[in-house]
Amino acid sequence: MKVLVISDTHGNHRNLDKILEQNQDIDMLVHLGDVEGGEDYLNAVFDCEKHIVRGNNDFFSELPKEEEFYIGKYRIFITHGHGYYVSLDPEHIKEEGRARRADVVMFGHTHRPYLDKEEDIVVLNPGSLSYPRQEGRKGSYMIVELDCEGNLHFRQCFLE
Repeated sequence: MKVLVISDTHGNHRNLDKILEQNQDIDMLVHLGDVEGGEDYLNAVFDCEKHIVRGNNDFFSELPKEEEFYIGKYRIFITHGHGYYVSLDPEHIKEEGRARRADVVMFGHTHRPYLDKEEDIVVLNPGSLSYPRQEGRKGSYMIVELDCEGNLHFRQCFLE
């Protein structure tokens, strides 16, 4: 199973189209907020399971603020992250993930990719496709793959 994890597209889909040209075998989409009205576009181009949450710029959106689901045996907790002060430190969201017994926590908001694998939890942020803030300013996303043994693998990706 191949999962595309993105965030902070802010209604700009040019870079998402580039990713789809290179990754046509997506089984699940996870969007971590700041879709800014792009829900219809995402529903039109992704014919797979989708998990999309509301970000701080998704005004009047009816998307959920948070969601929990499974990828194989792994419990996933997703949120945009601004409510957990992720711009200051990922510790609050890590604690929340542990309290929810999540194996993987995914968040956005900072526009910077982040991946922290600890013994009991994985915390990740794919960064932003549209407005990256990390050094080099390349749009970023993550691919999460569930292998045939049921293990998750995380790959950080950057646009060229």
